[in-house]
Amino acid sequence: MFTSTKNKSYRDSFSHRAGKATSKKQKSFKEYAPARKIITQQPSPAQSTPTKSPASSSPASPNLNSAIVTICVGPAQRLFAAHEDVLSKAPYFAQACRAQFFEAAGKRIDLPNEDPEVFSAVLEYLYKGDYTPKLIYDKKRASWLLDDADGAGSGQGESTVYGHGLGGPVLKDTVIYCSAHRYALPDLQRLALKKQGLASGVQCSTILASARYAYAHTPASDSKLRAHYLALIIRSRSTFKRSGTLQAEMERGGTPLFFDLFVAMVNHLVSLTDNPVGEHTY
Repeated sequence: MFTSTKNKSYRDSFSHRAGKATSKKQKSFKEYAPARKIITQQPSPAQSTPTKSPASSSPASPNLNSAIVTICVGPAQRLFAAHEDVLSKAPYFAQACRAQFFEAAGKRIDLPNEDPEVFSAVLEYLYKGDYTPKLIYDKKRASWLLDDADGAGSGQGESTVYGHGLGGPVLKDTVIYCSAHRYALPDLQRLALKKQGLASGVQCSTILASARYAYAHTPASDSKLRAHYLALIIRSRSTFKRSGTLQAEMERGGTPLFFDLFVAMVNHLVSLTDNPVGEHTY
């Protein structure tokens, strides 16, 4: 009986110590849990830097084990190489890669009608979420601008392309927009349209050539790029009237651009009549 009492006392003492240890551990957990929440909720220092466009996608980190796909671009057959997992972010290229699933010699995609400079921008977007020149937000001016130190935003240099079959200089962002539509990249379309809206000092002939290209390479249901050019021409109507370029293009015809322009101009005149002082839509 004496032994039983001793064992009971030993068990009670052990239970008491175990209970105290458990209690302390729970208390310690509760004390440190709020500290983790405070650390994770602190703002990131990166927020003080210029932000990128919301239309940009997240930069892709290529899988080093991903297959390398060769892309042959343009009449000169300029060669590009890209990781398949990055290239497949575009549904167009994903389908092209699936069609060559059993190719043992490596996958190859031919784009004979694409401009190499434009495809380079598309590839840069797939990897980095943007293309040169980058779109950044100026917090002091509360406006978007192009990170462009060499003056390309004036409508010269990198802002235009002289690709095969273009018939003259066409705004690079317009061609990128149309290529993004072909490759099923709506975010890239929005980014290209936003960048194009920041262009300035563009010649009338370039605007009209770009508008023609936009109408030739977008569906009739497109309500973004086509509307952009209609509004741009209406806003710059006095400049087009003096240049004579618009008259020559209208006489040349061959595009529904000018009928849409006529309808948009009539709607603009109606809005001026109905709202002589207020804001007008184009």
